[in-house]
Amino acid sequence: MPGQYKHKHNIQKVGMPPGTLLHTGSMRNEKIKISMLCYSKDDWTEQQLSNVDELLQNDCIADVNWIHISGIHIIDVIEKIGNKFKVHPLVMEDIVNNEQRPKLEESKEYIYIVLKMINYYEQTVNIEFEQISIIIIRNYIISFQENDNHTFQQIRDRIKKTNGTIRTKGVDYLAYALIDCIVDHYYIALEYLGEKIESLEDKLMLDPGPNVLKEIHSLKTEMLFVRKAIWPLREIINALARGDSVLFSQDTLIYLRDVYDHIIQVIDTIEMYRDMVTGMFDIYISSVSYKLNEVMKILTIIATIFIPLTFIVGLYGMNFKYMPELEWEWGYPAVLIFMGVISTFMIIYFKRKNWIGNT
Repeated sequence: MPGQYKHKHNIQKVGMPPGTLLHTGSMRNEKIKISMLCYSKDDWTEQQLSNVDELLQNDCIADVNWIHISGIHIIDVIEKIGNKFKVHPLVMEDIVNNEQRPKLEESKEYIYIVLKMINYYEQTVNIEFEQISIIIIRNYIISFQENDNHTFQQIRDRIKKTNGTIRTKGVDYLAYALIDCIVDHYYIALEYLGEKIESLEDKLMLDPGPNVLKEIHSLKTEMLFVRKAIWPLREIINALARGDSVLFSQDTLIYLRDVYDHIIQVIDTIEMYRDMVTGMFDIYISSVSYKLNEVMKILTIIATIFIPLTFIVGLYGMNFKYMPELEWEWGYPAVLIFMGVISTFMIIYFKRKNWIGNT
């Protein structure tokens, strides 16, 4: 579970110097996959590298060189890549820490961006989070992803098309395309959350039981993680869109501002969903209270009807010697008729007062 790895990671980090590389997350044994896609306006080449040494010896220098690493669990590989491109040790430490908050760091040589990808899996009807790190250097982009789930396959396909706009742009436009792809996945996750909220609202109105309460609590927790993953991205895109970095051209800034608008829309939707989920708790409590009040109302009416009947039965059950009507032949049926009249009168009275209108 995430909490276990986080706890273990915190213990292992105690006393270590800054920049110490320590992978967090589940233990994995598979190899890290490294791909290199180099392209210019007229040509492109793609390589699947079997190990990091091939990358270190590769001299592919095109207009744009995109290195993508799937997997961050082998520290030596990440360290060698960082050393080759002169990445600061603290940045490499953040890359292997998959609990890193989304952020932006700028230096003279490169820009480092941490983002959270939200993947929706229709088979399991669930969403999962993974960290994606992007380093932007002149003519190079290095992206680090936890899993090999072909998140950016559409971008690769666009690069390989001879008439694609992305082929005529630089690394700044490729960085925009990666960020935009991640933001597009947010819409898919929000659509799933919206459908889940609608389904829970229907269940809540029909049968507000304990299982529904558990689902609401689970959804609220899920919404908190989504908000935590997306909210900092507004500051990141806003900082890039200001155009302070020389790595981003003015032509690309307009695309970043478009992504910023999308992020604002996503955040507004998240806040709306949070309010709806919070309202579900109020609806649940109100529904349970209403049902309890209906039960108490019925029990109170029944008790109220039987109070005078109990009084009559108790009165004539005392068996005193000189009590009237004890020897009367029609005493028993008369008492029953009298009790029935009292009950009927009380029911009619309650209905006229609308106390038992639909009960």
